[in-house]
Formats: sequence, C-alpha cells, structure tokens
Amino acid sequence: MSNKHKHNVKIKDGRSDNGENEKNVLTEEDKTVSETENTGDENALRKEVANLKDMLLRKAAEFENYKKRTDNEISNYIKYASENLIKELLPVYDDLGRSIDSVNKGETKDFETLKKGIILIYEKFKSVLEKEGLTEINSEGKEFDVDLNAALMQIPKEDVKPNTVLEVIEKGYKLKDKVIKHEKVFVSSEPN
Repeated sequence: MSNKHKHNVKIKDGRSDNGENEKNVLTEEDKTVSETENTGDENALRKEVANLKDMLLRKAAEFENYKKRTDNEISNYIKYASENLIKELLPVYDDLGRSIDSVNKGETKDFETLKKGIILIYEKFKSVLEKEGLTEINSEGKEFDVDLNAALMQIPKEDVKPNTVLEVIEKGYKLKDKVIKHEKVFVSSEPN
C-alpha cells in the first residue's frame, strides 16, 4: 500500500472518548488504488519469475547438451586414442607379413638376406616407438635405482661397488618420463 493514498477515518463506538477503541479504516477509493498497485506489482513479479524459470530451464538444457557432447567426445577420444600409433605400426606389420610370405613361398632362401630384412623391420619398428616417446632403460654398470630396476638376485662381488647393476636380464622401458616396464636385473652385494 502506498502511504500517499491512505486516509485514516476514526470511528468511535460511543462508549469511550479516550480513543482506545478507534479503528483505522480505508476508504473505498483507497482500497481500489491499493489493489491496482498490488495487482500490477504481482503481475510484474510473476512475469519476472516466469522469465527466470524459463532462463533457468534453458541453461539447464544447454548444460545437459554440453555434458552429453563432452562425454561423447571423451568416449571417442578414449576409443580411438591408439589410432595414430596403429597407423605408424601398420607399415611394420605389412613388412613382417611380406617377409613371412617370402619365406613361405621359398623366395628367400639365403639366411643373410632374411637377416638383413628382419633387421630393417626391427629398426623401422624401433623408430616408430621412439617417435612416440619410448626409451630403453639401460642401467648396466650403474647404481641400482628402485624407480627403474627390479632386482631378481644379489650376487656378492669383491671388485664391484655394492648395489651396482651387474646384468640386465629383461629390458625396461620409459614412455616419455614414466617408467612403463621396470628393468629386471642382477645386483652386486658385499662379499661375505
């Protein structure tokens, strides 16, 4: 209610002149003005609430669509993550297949020719892996490192410093800066 349209009318009930039972009463004109103002405010508020609800629903729908799109992209990325590596390895695979076919058909009878072919394929394969960030761990003669090596056995040696890698039994590999396969090694120990 607006105070500028409020008119107070004092009505006495006839029992008292001290004003204890006086009541505030709005005139009919004031009631109509007040109701019109409230109805206008209510309509404006309802429209604003409806607009905000609509905006909220749209944003929620946009977010759901974004989430589905992102999930789909991630799923496809994971599904085809090895695609580039496979493309790089296909020529090596094809070369191995041709070598086997050549041997099976009897076209390659010379051991030296076969050996050269296998070495070429091995070098091509190694090149692909190195291009992807694979490096071989080579710890022979170095101090044993638990982050790179897995000790299979300790061998007492007098002429070698303790905890030195004596022999690599199985190669280990790092992909970029992460060890993906620990080297299996024999390690020196102090003689008894």
